[in-house]
Amino acid sequence: MNLFVIGIGLIGGSMAKDIKRLRPEVAIYGIDTSPAHLKEAMALGIIDNKSTYSDLPKADMVIVTIPVDVLVAELPKILDAVKDDAVVIDAGSTKSLLCKTVEDHPKRRNFLACHPIAGTEYSGPSAAIEGLFQGKTNIICEVEKTAFKLQERALEFFQQLGMRIRYMNPEAHDRHIAYVSHLSHISSFMLGKTVIDKERNERDIFDMAGSGFESTVRLAKSSPAMWTPIFKQNKQNVVETLEEYIQNLEEFKRMLIADEYGAIYDEMNNTNKIREILKGIIPLIKQ
Repeated sequence: MNLFVIGIGLIGGSMAKDIKRLRPEVAIYGIDTSPAHLKEAMALGIIDNKSTYSDLPKADMVIVTIPVDVLVAELPKILDAVKDDAVVIDAGSTKSLLCKTVEDHPKRRNFLACHPIAGTEYSGPSAAIEGLFQGKTNIICEVEKTAFKLQERALEFFQQLGMRIRYMNPEAHDRHIAYVSHLSHISSFMLGKTVIDKERNERDIFDMAGSGFESTVRLAKSSPAMWTPIFKQNKQNVVETLEEYIQNLEEFKRMLIADEYGAIYDEMNNTNKIREILKGIIPLIKQ
């Protein structure tokens, strides 16, 4: 099998590393706008060959892991180039605009819209790690629009990576992901900004930052080049989640000003239920 990875970063690189380990007979080709990334991916053994769009006709599977604004522009070109029995998989964090962009493409049946819920705050080929997708959820949208045999090939691929599958329409995906992913990143970025603006002396931040601050602000190290287009494409849903979040912050501030510590305790105690919710995810992952 010829596997092409377009965008050799954390997600694409990690998929390539797993497939190289699990199926060493697969030839992995890398396409990236950064020559440095391609050179690094070759040096790390993530890909076997540097490539370009001109080689796409020989691809059996194409994984596209590029920023979502670039993805919307490039996916039609990629579908134009692949052969009729190739499957093209994306990993974008927004789905509505992408699916709408290719809904009338002659090779729409070759495309499977996906979002693997996995990653770290790091980017580039050196960020790729083996086993990143083990036990993680992969959201698939509009599966019925992909040719059945190509669905099977993709699902076998995801099974080899150890992923569990969830089916969802693009609109529901974008609405839900705004809460559990996009809002988390905004919160982290803005917490980091607040601390930097307040604590001009970076040494004070370094000396006083504990594990709680570190874990909460971790996502602020994520790539702005990746996240700005995500916020743009999912603007409406992100604004709605922000409005709800800001309302909760304002209510907490009001209770604090009013010395309503019993109410604050109750609010935090009720929110502790998140522990049980997250604990319930574990058995699902093991299925």
